[in-house]
Amino acid sequence: MAASSSYSSSDHNPKIHSYDEVSKHNQIKDCWLLISRKIYDVTQFMDDHPGGDQVLLSASGKDATDDFEDVGHSESAKEMMEKYYIGEIDLSTVPAKRTYVLPAQQQTTTRNPNKTSDLGITILQFLVPFLILGLAFAIRQFTKN
Repeated sequence: MAASSSYSSSDHNPKIHSYDEVSKHNQIKDCWLLISRKIYDVTQFMDDHPGGDQVLLSASGKDATDDFEDVGHSESAKEMMEKYYIGEIDLSTVPAKRTYVLPAQQQTTTRNPNKTSDLGITILQFLVPFLILGLAFAIRQFTKN
């Protein structure tokens, strides 16, 4: 359920939410966003968002800071966020960013120790069009006679 109370960013004691709690609010009728360590309940803004509600839904359940900054929101959009502010994130509950590492068994099967086949493919990508062009030219020359 969406939070019924609202806070302003100037509150001295904002409500602290866990990452797990924030990630559960990822529905069209209950949508929270985590942006720059602050949590916003954007449920009431879903219909009014210029990019549509799907943009907000796709950013929910995770840290949406990069998504928000990549779009390049205007100053008025950033000011508007204040009315949706409901608290802060408990940083100790945010999972560390992890990069995916292939299991050892898959690493050996996906690695290509023989780079010559890559070179062969690259050469063929350039030669095949020239061969086709040469063949077309030869056929034209023979059919002219």
